[in-house]
Amino acid sequence: MRVRDIVAAVEEFAPLGLQEKWDNSGLCVGSPDQEVHGVLLGLDCTPALVDEAVAVGADMIVTHHPLIFGSLKSVRPEDPVGLALIKAIRAGIAVYASHTPSDKVLAGVSGAMARRLGLADIRVLEPEGDGETGLGAVGVWREPLSADAALRRVKEAFGLQVVRASRPVAEPVRTVAMCGGSGSSLIGAARAAGAQLYISGDISYHHFFVPDGFMLMDIGHFESEKEIVSILYSLLRKKFPNFVLQCTKALDSTNPILYL
Repeated sequence: MRVRDIVAAVEEFAPLGLQEKWDNSGLCVGSPDQEVHGVLLGLDCTPALVDEAVAVGADMIVTHHPLIFGSLKSVRPEDPVGLALIKAIRAGIAVYASHTPSDKVLAGVSGAMARRLGLADIRVLEPEGDGETGLGAVGVWREPLSADAALRRVKEAFGLQVVRASRPVAEPVRTVAMCGGSGSSLIGAARAAGAQLYISGDISYHHFFVPDGFMLMDIGHFESEKEIVSILYSLLRKKFPNFVLQCTKALDSTNPILYL
């Protein structure tokens, strides 16, 4: 097995060409021709994830978030990104990320959110091209829920203790839109799609001033995206049933945001 074989399987699911212009998905460490004997999957390529890969004998890491994101002017062990790079290169570990490509297929991040909520008639919220891909998702509950019931459903679906939310809507919620990760830019698309509720992460203070009949819920960046790890694992396991694949055993502890 070579790196290119794992990459081809991931990109069959989420083509690299779908990524946003600002993204840095793809192979960031290693060669496509490098031999692979085991793959470890996680959400972020942290120094701890690289250590875990070494410990379990994996020589390739597949994550959602790119290890190198934005301008990188130095590689130093004092910086978490630098340390992860140093560790990966020293250990001969290839690192691949499927970020916005996995965001923009309905079988990926946002579609997983919609399915977890039990929505029907799921479609892309902000479609592009043939309309089958794009950011976000929107769907409906067959039986509309009150704002309080919708909040309980969201908490139960994502295993949350707390949710940042705007004031509850008075009318029942039927149409729900969502975008995994940082989705403030799709609030307008959610309203245009007729959603009474929009769910995402990293929503800033001023966005919570919303018009009547529309509600926001911020469930957290990590919380909205972490299911992609098991999705990528499942597709690779189906493609390579006899290959050594593992999800990180410390996924939940890798959330950099603590609720104290």
